[in-house]
Amino acid sequence: MVETRNPVVSVKGLTKSYGATSVLKGVDFSVARGEIHALLGGNGAGKSTMIHIITGSASKGDGDISFFDPSGAPRTDAEGRARVAVVHQELALLPHLSVAENITLPHYRRGFAAVKKRLSIEKAFEALAMIDPEFAARSLHRLVEDLSLHEGQMVEIARALSSGAELILLDEPTANLTAAETSRLFSVLRRLTRETGLSVVFVSHRMKEIRQIADVCTIIRDGRTIVDRLALSELSDVAIIEKMGQVAASHSASSAAVDRNGMKGEPLSIREADLEITLSPGTILGVAGAPAGPATLISALVGAAQAKRWTVSRAGWPERFASPRRAAAAGAGFVTGDRTHKGILHSLPIIDNVLASRRVVRGATFISGRERLECVDLLQALSVKAASIWDLPATLSGGTQQKLLLARWLGLPSSLLVLEEPTRGVDIRTKKEIYQLIRQMASTGTIIVWWSTENAELLEVCDRIVAFDTEGCASGIIERQDMSEDRLAELTGMAT
Repeated sequence: MVETRNPVVSVKGLTKSYGATSVLKGVDFSVARGEIHALLGGNGAGKSTMIHIITGSASKGDGDISFFDPSGAPRTDAEGRARVAVVHQELALLPHLSVAENITLPHYRRGFAAVKKRLSIEKAFEALAMIDPEFAARSLHRLVEDLSLHEGQMVEIARALSSGAELILLDEPTANLTAAETSRLFSVLRRLTRETGLSVVFVSHRMKEIRQIADVCTIIRDGRTIVDRLALSELSDVAIIEKMGQVAASHSASSAAVDRNGMKGEPLSIREADLEITLSPGTILGVAGAPAGPATLISALVGAAQAKRWTVSRAGWPERFASPRRAAAAGAGFVTGDRTHKGILHSLPIIDNVLASRRVVRGATFISGRERLECVDLLQALSVKAASIWDLPATLSGGTQQKLLLARWLGLPSSLLVLEEPTRGVDIRTKKEIYQLIRQMASTGTIIVWWSTENAELLEVCDRIVAFDTEGCASGIIERQDMSEDRLAELTGMAT
């Protein structure tokens, strides 16, 4: 155990229950001033609940939370929480306000009318430029609703950095960032911890990034502290995964490849200028690179935009779908990477979320007895544990909600499934389950198009990869035998 010298926060014996469900069962957790601390655990382990309690957005059961000033003297809960900033996995931005307003407005106590516009813009630029100077220069006056998911993530992080906080809690902060943006963020965090004594709690399921940024870790499992402040150098990746209660086994795409010969279905061709990609039934095509390029391809495939850059050719299909509804009805499914704002139907129960795509494809309105049984079977197949299919999705962890989005397309006659960051923010065990599920869908003849900012998972699962450079232009196609992280870095212009 690494001693907590000069702590900024200390949690002892923390408990929390929601009705009959016990989420935290006596968690211990402490963060030293000026350190970057990895908080690890599977989906549903209790990490987010503890973060909510530390920040005061949720009440605790039993246990103690103590805050300290730089001299080590105790602070009141209100004083301590005023110096804590959090960036949740799901963004909490105001879409009708500008980037600058979103970064600085929360730090003014007298409302928007009291904000000095020039000072606001200066502070926002300073914070955002620490992460991406070019993005800061061109985006301060843009409305947040016009940003991509990864751009919104940078704004969230900039807001936390600009708050003057002594402790920043980052929940999957790199889930929507490119490798280059992640590298810049890590440099900023290291500099701030070294120069200002800032403390950072880093929540992530990406082992490579955890080791790049953190020195010490705490592991929570089933609401209890399993590892309390242990140096990461003392734990192997396998040991961490085992203590999290995860499955470390891995299957390469080459060993899991399916035989395409004789597979039913029509091939799909997608074209842009001089580049043409023909995909036979059952192919898993990876899409790599910064969001600008992949977004245009995805939009063309699922009818989300009438851009003329890409054309699609398949027997019985139009060159471009007029809408996502038309695409879904033709057998082109889509799983968004933004489950909070574009995926999950928060006000509807689990069963309606699972059956959403069936409503589009089949046109039915009312839930039949057959569909209730179908929903239960789908949840069991995906190892989704829910008290009732009539519960709201908020009762499930983020990783489990991601499974609901995939469940929508299981059992439907989909000939194409487009996936946008399908493993964003999910734990290692759930990732492996999703990988296997995607392989199974491909084995039935479904063509999979999968965009991911994690090159390692593209290399693990995909048969081919189309790469985009930093300007959003398609830069090449990599076949299975030529795949490597170095080759991807070369074509995308991004560090691995």
